[in-house]
Amino acid sequence: MDFDMESMASAIGVSVPVLRFLLCFVATIPVSFLVRFIPGAFTRHVYSAFTGASLSYLSFGFSSNLHFLVPMLLGYAAMLLCRRRCGVITFFLGFGYLIGCHVYYMSGDAWKEGGIDATGALMVLTLKVISCAMNYNDGLLKEDGLREAQKKNRLLKLPSLIEYFGYCLCCGSHFAGPVYEIKDYLEWTERKGIWAKSEKGPPPSPYGATIRALIQAAFCMGLYVYLVPHFPLTIFTDPVYQEWGFWKRLGYQYMCGFTARWKYYFIWSISEAAVIISGLGFSGWTESSPPKPKWDRAKNVDILGVELAKSAVTLPLVWNIQVSTWLRYYVYERLIQNGKKPGFLQLLATQTVSAVWHGLYPGYIIFFVQSALMIAGSRVLYRWQQATSNALFKKMVVFINFAYTLLVLNYSCVGFMVLSLHETLASYGSVYYIGTILPIVLVLLGYIIKPAKPVRSKARKEQ
Repeated sequence: MDFDMESMASAIGVSVPVLRFLLCFVATIPVSFLVRFIPGAFTRHVYSAFTGASLSYLSFGFSSNLHFLVPMLLGYAAMLLCRRRCGVITFFLGFGYLIGCHVYYMSGDAWKEGGIDATGALMVLTLKVISCAMNYNDGLLKEDGLREAQKKNRLLKLPSLIEYFGYCLCCGSHFAGPVYEIKDYLEWTERKGIWAKSEKGPPPSPYGATIRALIQAAFCMGLYVYLVPHFPLTIFTDPVYQEWGFWKRLGYQYMCGFTARWKYYFIWSISEAAVIISGLGFSGWTESSPPKPKWDRAKNVDILGVELAKSAVTLPLVWNIQVSTWLRYYVYERLIQNGKKPGFLQLLATQTVSAVWHGLYPGYIIFFVQSALMIAGSRVLYRWQQATSNALFKKMVVFINFAYTLLVLNYSCVGFMVLSLHETLASYGSVYYIGTILPIVLVLLGYIIKPAKPVRSKARKEQ
């Protein structure tokens, strides 16, 4: 068996651990399909927990499940013993343990060298555990002071241990997301809410959407395998790269970012297929006639939305969608004081949490600080766009925002890929830090060139 695995891994150009992970990862699709035939909510919880733990064992080994148990048990103990503070306690304990694992395993280096470990799955699990605890904490609060997301997701009673384990380890999302709420998971297993039979009939067939996700996954992997040999990341410290002209270096950075994204598109497409075929990915019906099913709960990326983004502000809405939603609900919105508008500090704090969640490599930290600057600069352009009534000028600003987003995103993401401080600064310095200087200049100009507020009509003033 080892010989077969080694031969197969060698044939497709990956290590044996990565091949083992990919086989288990793809296996989440048939395993998720079988949950449709499991009778009873309790049995579904057992099935979800058992299959998630089993695939983790086959992929990463026995120690992976021990790592998963730590934040799961800490979070449940916090909910059981200290409900009024369980959200904050779980947030810091969960992230503390995740950071410890990041430091111990240094997963980024392993991933760059073709290795794999359970840290990626632990990242997803950490967000699930924290959201569950925070929602249980919110169940004590009065609805009047809660945001819409808090009202929708809050838990009035403690989930049972088997419900909690099933939610945390549900195999369709265990390896790479998407992250979803425990309230949705419970309604899905109990066939309540949108999963109950209604006047629109039973929940829709998932097969068409699953096939679409699988075709997308195959295309993404094919393109990634074709492109990746042509754009190695090791070149940024190579003397040959330094001899290139400015525009060629900038173009190479774009192609490195463009190439790397297709790997993530592949991974998220497989996860999307698994969650859709289980039925959990169903998120309701459109308002069209006849109504069509929506599968937004399973969706983690909008490929065209990323590659053709008109503004950096929209990127969190189309890239790693469910994690971006988690960050908005559980970090960004909770840092906004009542009666005040959010500012750059809330954005920077949210991006810092995202950086720490990914790992403590300098490249991650720099990338997410860059992201906060990029979004802040894009907001300035958007304000200028909205302030003018000149159609030509408005179109020019829209194009500038598109070009700005394209340039700064692909410049910034080199740090996310190479991780080390030396390589990150070498790549940024090779294009004269243009992707750092541009956002800072725009933010400063935003304070100087403030667009006039729209003039209210006399009729509106008299109302």
